[in-house]
Amino acid sequence: MLIQPEPYFSVRLAQTVLDRQAAQRLRYRVFIQELGGDGPLVDHENKFEADWFDTFCDHLILVDERRNHRDLDHVVGVYRLLRGDQAARAGRFYSEAEYNLSPLLLSERKLLELGRSCVHPACRRGTAMYRLWSGLAAYVSDHKIDILFGVASFHGTDLAGLAAPLSLLYDRHLAPPELRVWAHEDTYQTMNILPQKVLDRRRAMLQIPALIKAYLRLGGFVGEGAYVDHAFNTTDVCLVMDTARMNPRHSGHYMKRPIL
Repeated sequence: MLIQPEPYFSVRLAQTVLDRQAAQRLRYRVFIQELGGDGPLVDHENKFEADWFDTFCDHLILVDERRNHRDLDHVVGVYRLLRGDQAARAGRFYSEAEYNLSPLLLSERKLLELGRSCVHPACRRGTAMYRLWSGLAAYVSDHKIDILFGVASFHGTDLAGLAAPLSLLYDRHLAPPELRVWAHEDTYQTMNILPQKVLDRRRAMLQIPALIKAYLRLGGFVGEGAYVDHAFNTTDVCLVMDTARMNPRHSGHYMKRPIL
């Protein structure tokens, strides 16, 4: 069934303090209230999920024009974007705390780290994620990005309960050596948990979050090793996508340029 676009949605980069605070308010609702995360810079009093990297990043936001900006509820979707030049000013990429990114950093290609992606619960059945991805495609084109990457999360920290989907990702979607980042040794969790002969691939795929499956359909890969993030109550994998290898059948759906 074709989903009609909501005319009251617009996609753009955050332009004001209110835009950024509304994005952090949405992140608080999703990552703290809904998923049970926390962090040293989370502002529980004002309900902002924030960290040190926010100052250096671009924030791609989906705005519901029917909502009041001054109430900080107008942002209903967000992607945090950190280019290589911005990471240089910040000192590193966010995901370098979890993964060794040497294959990407030494590639001399233009990098874009994706993070803090979330959509308001009331908007998850419509075109919100499609609109965000279309905005992301325009950003990638404008900045001539070669490689997109970032940590993506499974809810929860029980590796035994996630053994099947992690094993499936390792078996079917491990990045080629030239793109294969890996979890740091001191926090490395193997993804190769279940023997392939006992793995029910269909059931395992059902356990993989929709966002990760969407990246895989576009031609994305995962790095080696998982990271258990107890602060955010998640188990992370690192997704890597080379724009030159994107699946044209699926990528064309998102590459229709929106007005930002």
